[in-house]
Amino acid sequence: MRITISGLPGSGTTTVAKLLSEELSVELISAGEMFRQIAKEKKLQLEHFNKLAETDDDFDRQIDERQGEDAMKRENVIVEGRLSGFFVPDAYLKIWLKAPAEIRARRIAAREGIAYEEALSAMKKRECSENNRYEQYYGINLNDLFIYDLVIDSSRWSERDIVKTIMVAVEGVR
Repeated sequence: MRITISGLPGSGTTTVAKLLSEELSVELISAGEMFRQIAKEKKLQLEHFNKLAETDDDFDRQIDERQGEDAMKRENVIVEGRLSGFFVPDAYLKIWLKAPAEIRARRIAAREGIAYEEALSAMKKRECSENNRYEQYYGINLNDLFIYDLVIDSSRWSERDIVKTIMVAVEGVR
């Protein structure tokens, strides 16, 4: 079974995907980790790497296409990434996690050890950059959630409770 987990920065996709991967004992493919790894290899901060990606679509396309290809080579996998729901068309279950911007910025600030205001500003710039790129490259509007089977507000429940909810959905779809 292939499951995608998508959402904006700070919505909890990485944490939930890792927990779900453990719960189901299946491999995890993370587009965000791929992106962060490339930025690290280039010795660039994420914000600067995003700027570079705005002028060279090869970075996004490589990551987006690779996650879909890698997922389709496996029968059982969790694929986590902003566009995973679009690039893994045969997913068994497509999930979108959402949370208010303020909560997501607080989570990012805590995770990265930076001030809330800095996290909020960087998050908004990143989202604007990514939204423009996704629209330009693929015609994808992230505000249109029509492809998702399940949309969960991650500000309302703990990560473990979200995984329990997803497990109910997995059992219901089988």
